[in-house]
Formats: sequence, C-alpha cells, structure tokens
Amino acid sequence: MAQRPKVGAKAYHLLLAPGEAPRYVLLPGDPGRVPLIAKHWAGAREVARNREFVTWVGSYKGVAVGATSTGIGSGSTAIAVEELLYAGADTFIRVGTTGALWREVRLGDLIIGTAAVRFDGASRWYAPPEYPAAAHWLVVRALVEAAESLGVRHHVGVVASTDSFYVGQERPGYGGFMPPWSKGLIDTLRSLRVLSFEMESATIFTLASIYGARAGGVYAAIANRETDEFAPEVGVEDAVRVANEAVKILAEYDRKGGAGP
Repeated sequence: MAQRPKVGAKAYHLLLAPGEAPRYVLLPGDPGRVPLIAKHWAGAREVARNREFVTWVGSYKGVAVGATSTGIGSGSTAIAVEELLYAGADTFIRVGTTGALWREVRLGDLIIGTAAVRFDGASRWYAPPEYPAAAHWLVVRALVEAAESLGVRHHVGVVASTDSFYVGQERPGYGGFMPPWSKGLIDTLRSLRVLSFEMESATIFTLASIYGARAGGVYAAIANRETDEFAPEVGVEDAVRVANEAVKILAEYDRKGGAGP
C-alpha cells in the first residue's frame, strides 16, 4: 500500500518488521557509529541495512538494546523514528555530536538535552511551532545518572536543532554567503541560554511526545563557537558509554514501574 509502504512485513526504509526492534534504541546520525555503539554489547549483530539506515541489536548488561543510524537532519530522522515505532521501539536516545555556544563547555564535554529549539523542518509537519520539543524527564534523569556514575563532565539544558549545518548555524556558506536572517543567531540563542547546535533532536523529541514514546539526547561537544575550536571525534566514546549505561538505568526504572529511583 502506498499510504504506509512496506517490503512484505518490513518497514520500507529501515527493513524492520514488527518485533524486530527492541524497546530501547540509540540513534546516532552516522552509520559508522552504530558498530562503535554495539561493541559494548553482548551478542551484537547487524539486522538491517538500507541507504543511511543501519540497525544493530544486542544486549547491554542484560538489557535488550538496538542502535539505528538516522542520517543527517530531520527528514531521514523522522523516517527512522516512525519505522522504529512500527518495529517495536518506544524509548529513544539520540547519541551524537554538537557545537557548543558557550566557552564553559569544553571540547569533549557532554551535553544532555532537556528540550530542543525547533529549527528543523520535519517536526513542523507534525505539530504547530508552539508545540514543545521536550525530552522525556525519565530519559534525562537516566542520562544524568549515567554521566555522574561514569564521572563524565556534562552540562544539562536546551539545544537547537537545525537542518542547515552552514548558514542555519550562522556559518558562512559557499563564497561567504550569509543571509541577513542568519546573522546574530548565535547571540540570540545565547541570550536564551541555549547550549549548542545539533541537527536531529527536535524531530525525535516531538515525534516521541506525539506518539506517547520517550526520548532524550546526549551529545559530545566537538566544536565551540565562542572559542572557535574544533576536534571531530573528542568525547564521542563518552557519549556512547553514557547512552548505553542510561539504557540499563532506564530498564531498572521501568522494572520499578517507570518512576525512577
């Protein structure tokens, strides 16, 4: 059927059927990060691969877990969330990188998102702009607990999600192009105490809220826009460790009825 395309029983893009996704799924953007996440699991194996979407499943400290790459930006991310829900997932943790807006956020620090400014495009098709893109409080709590237990330096707050890596994050485009509406964006976000730029969380948080699922995000600061520093992989392993540990903590919360410790 063209309304909800499938390949047999499998979702059209992710190639996952109902029951093939575990409850807890980590969402990196980069397909190459999926096996880096899965190296911490027992019985890790790839179960699907199509376009930018790569899915592995396994077990972390006795908890069934998966990881699916979303690609970059909101369009492919919305597809991933839709089809993972179809396949059985209901709890999502975005694991990615971010560009910090504050000097106090050092390269390699983690940011745990409580909500996201909706500069993406996909979420606007699901909800009016006034609808909040908020992380689920229990996922945030689990991520903070995981970071604290692992001794990882972290910050907690609002991030901004944009589909544009260059002019949408007040970087000059080709030839120095900068439209007037992008000028001053960083100063505006700093006045609102937004911590960083990233590209997927607004979509994930919005869709999870609409569908009664849960979502959160943890991001490694690989750039700092105030100090003009950049280190492309610093902190990524810490983000992976924290996300995996948060899954274990969430499973413990859920066994107690979902109320936390």
